[in-house]
Amino acid sequence: MLVIFDCDGVLVDSEPVANTCFARALGREGLDWTVEETMRRLMGRSMKSCVEIVEGELGRALPGDFVDRLQADTLQAFRDAPLQTVPGVVEAIDAIEAAGIATCVASSGGLDKMRVTLGITGLWSRFEGRIFSSSQVPRGKPFPDLFLHAAIQMDQQPFDCTVVEDSLPGIQAARSAGMRALAYVGASHTDADALRAAGGRTFDSMSSLPMLAWAPRV
Repeated sequence: MLVIFDCDGVLVDSEPVANTCFARALGREGLDWTVEETMRRLMGRSMKSCVEIVEGELGRALPGDFVDRLQADTLQAFRDAPLQTVPGVVEAIDAIEAAGIATCVASSGGLDKMRVTLGITGLWSRFEGRIFSSSQVPRGKPFPDLFLHAAIQMDQQPFDCTVVEDSLPGIQAARSAGMRALAYVGASHTDADALRAAGGRTFDSMSSLPMLAWAPRV
């Protein structure tokens, strides 16, 4: 068995900070999305996919240095916050691994970003060697490529994998990969109804995660 964790919003409470930076950057380009709209439209997607969506809205290409400036601003905001783990997730990981279940991380974020977010929160060293990014596959979420890549690298079959996500593209990717999808809805930015409709089993406290992770699949 394998439990695959998303990073932002599941392991690390980074979504509000990241999307505030993204909304501010979009405002400078003339796209006045609120933080909530930015989350709804972009959360859980790869940066490539986000750029394509934004350029479609603007009707023009973003500046060549847009992504580099956004990432620099976001990483600095992470350091300034500072970031913390999602409440209860460390204890949940402890219980899952104590039961002999393998774990890994698979995120739309790049490895450089995760070195910061997971590093600040002390999780990089815990998952090192088992951290996978959408930059390593042809297509990001909602396509299944990333989760299938993680399963292959961890020598697991998709049917034996459980994905823990908080975004709609992530739940869609997990289901497309043939994996069980657990949807964390304990944060204000999540849409429980949408995640449930996409095939995610919702839960609102990380204390519930170990029991869900090792429950028999039906």
